[in-house]
Amino acid sequence: MNVTDQQTAGETYESMLAPVQTSTFVRPTPRMVNALDGVSAATACAKLHQMGITRTFIDGPVPLHREPDVRVVGGAVTLQFLPQREDVFSGAEQEDAERKTALWRVLESVRPGDVLVVSAYASHFTGCLGDMLVRYFKLRGGAGIVVDGRIRDAPRVRALGVPVWCTGVTPHYASQTELFPAAFNVPVGAGGALVTPGDLIVADEDGAVVVPQTRAVAIAEDALLHQDREEYARRRLDEGGRLSDYYPLTGAGLDEYLAHRDTQ
Repeated sequence: MNVTDQQTAGETYESMLAPVQTSTFVRPTPRMVNALDGVSAATACAKLHQMGITRTFIDGPVPLHREPDVRVVGGAVTLQFLPQREDVFSGAEQEDAERKTALWRVLESVRPGDVLVVSAYASHFTGCLGDMLVRYFKLRGGAGIVVDGRIRDAPRVRALGVPVWCTGVTPHYASQTELFPAAFNVPVGAGGALVTPGDLIVADEDGAVVVPQTRAVAIAEDALLHQDREEYARRRLDEGGRLSDYYPLTGAGLDEYLAHRDTQ
């Protein structure tokens, strides 16, 4: 290979390392976010399924904080990890190289209320985020983080109070092993679900669910009615009602509920 060829190859690799991003995307409106504020992940998932949108559950990530009220609703910003290849990117460069990647760029793009969704192939070895990065995310106003993979510095991250869903923890930093952060604010696959920048994320103890913007308000209106019906059924069961009369709430049980609601 001559000098010109080597320079061309070097420039190619530099361009491959440059973080890829979507030029523009639309964040959800406050009305969309507020509409989903009282909707559980389970209800959002069920209502989307009834609409024919069946792959919305981000399978794998669970709450790092196990408090019963752990919850977040917000618009997605995304980070995509890709496999390392030694001639393009190697963990040998250590953490200093990460500041040139999509990892720094996505964090610097965060706005108040954003939910960061990270696609990392459910890797057991890559610590996608740690104390300093989650700290910066919080200072930028980020609402929560969903990682299809692992994080590090777990005690410090818990202490920050940022709701985090992940598949586990590891002592490794982000590019130490087999992946590197390659793209941000692009469509990603996380836990078997497609997440595009600007999608809404509803996450609680049951996990994280992706809600398309176009369905957010309709789902919220239907979901809140569904949850009110379930609360009535739950109360009637606690009072000694028969399961077949009150769950699911149909027939005479539904008529009873509607009459009850009209009196409120």
